[in-house]
Amino acid sequence: MTPGRLLAASLVLPGLERYLARVGDLEATDTRDPMLNYGVVVDCGSSGSRVFVYFWPPHNGNPHDLLDIKQMRDHSSQPVVKKIKPGISVVAATPEQAMSYMRPLLRFAAAHVPAQKHKETPLYILCTAGMRLLPERQQAAILEDLVRHVPLEFDFLFSETHAEVISGKQEGVYAWIGINFVLGRFDHPDGGDAVVTVAVGAQTEAVVRKRTVGILDMGGASLQIAYEVPSPSTFPSPQQEEAAKSLLAEFNLGCDAQRSAHVYRVYVSTFLGFGGNFARQRYEDALLNHSQAQHSLQGQPAGLTADMPMLDPCLPVGLADTVERGGRQLHLRGHGDWQACTQRLHLLLADADTNSSQASLAGTYQAPIDFGNSEFYGFSEFFYCTEDVLRLGGRYHASTFARAAQDYCSQSWAVLTQRFQDGLYSSHADQHRVKYQCFKSAWMHQVLHQGFHFPLDYPSLRTAQLVYDREVQWTLGAILYKTRFLPLR
Repeated sequence: MTPGRLLAASLVLPGLERYLARVGDLEATDTRDPMLNYGVVVDCGSSGSRVFVYFWPPHNGNPHDLLDIKQMRDHSSQPVVKKIKPGISVVAATPEQAMSYMRPLLRFAAAHVPAQKHKETPLYILCTAGMRLLPERQQAAILEDLVRHVPLEFDFLFSETHAEVISGKQEGVYAWIGINFVLGRFDHPDGGDAVVTVAVGAQTEAVVRKRTVGILDMGGASLQIAYEVPSPSTFPSPQQEEAAKSLLAEFNLGCDAQRSAHVYRVYVSTFLGFGGNFARQRYEDALLNHSQAQHSLQGQPAGLTADMPMLDPCLPVGLADTVERGGRQLHLRGHGDWQACTQRLHLLLADADTNSSQASLAGTYQAPIDFGNSEFYGFSEFFYCTEDVLRLGGRYHASTFARAAQDYCSQSWAVLTQRFQDGLYSSHADQHRVKYQCFKSAWMHQVLHQGFHFPLDYPSLRTAQLVYDREVQWTLGAILYKTRFLPLR
């Protein structure tokens, strides 16, 4: 990283200069140091699996401090990570092949962790969305094969409890831990840091500590929010209290269970069907159903033929698109009215038409957010939506974003295509992004301000892809949580 980039980063992220040491983590890991400890986490996702290797020096003995865990880097200073495709659910029908599937990842990790450290290096195999979709018996058969065969081939510290299918709630908690750990929000407060007063456990005295950040993450299919809840909530009914319990996690990150300095209460909710691509599909389904209803009433509504298209305010002006579902076709033509688009999308906040218990942003319990003393980071679609085309990534201003999105939508498709070909957008922007940016910007705005009720003048949301020039994976939070009691052993 160049000095110029360091300066720019310190201007963007408050308090960064205090954590510049973390940027030094980008150096190669000294595997000759006998004092270093290692840990391995395999993230078994829906489209593929990745193995991450972490390391940390001995704990400093202060029960207030957490282990200083970093991602391992090889001789070229590259992160030690390997990905394979497809996801582990590919062996659902043949669970006896689970070990064969996992072997390349574990061999990769074993080659990087010093051989003399293998026996004391914990290995965690954590499966997410892809495995959650499988029947429980298939999940159990895959995990059973791994638990039986991994110890026969590898000396890692591994047991039955180290291989599991984690819930969306666990994944959200780990992601929340990861970002706050990297930002130094679990350190003790010193001058200049924003603080929050927290009531923890059964303690009568509140704890004053650094304010943590909440996370917003929108993928293609799902949406997630996670943030600390400083005070216990009161509920109007036992039913609502029960519903809230499933969305709240209270845990101790400290190495001493008797101390409450690192007890955190975090709200986590995952909404299937609320990701950017899935929301567009739901929107198109609604248009198709509307057209069909009009057809039965009027005989020849717009959209049935290419020369009589239905106008879509969520597509750029003049863009012709065709939606196909089960033999039915709907012809659309964009007319780029961002305000009309946001109004149409409001109905999608209420129902994702899924079997998920969190199938509605409107009806799901949401723990209170102190918008006057909070901070959020928006990842994935929140970043792509603000940065790839509009070039507004970073500090989010609702009015600036809305004006830029409105201007983009009102441009003709020919002009936008030319701008794309001229390289005026981010290198990450592709044809799909240019085509659906109008829709996705409206959807992001609705989710944030109508779904989650963020005020239009909320000043403390940043959209980001990297923190300190690196991705922050939920696996970092997982290894931190899983090893939190190791200093006492």
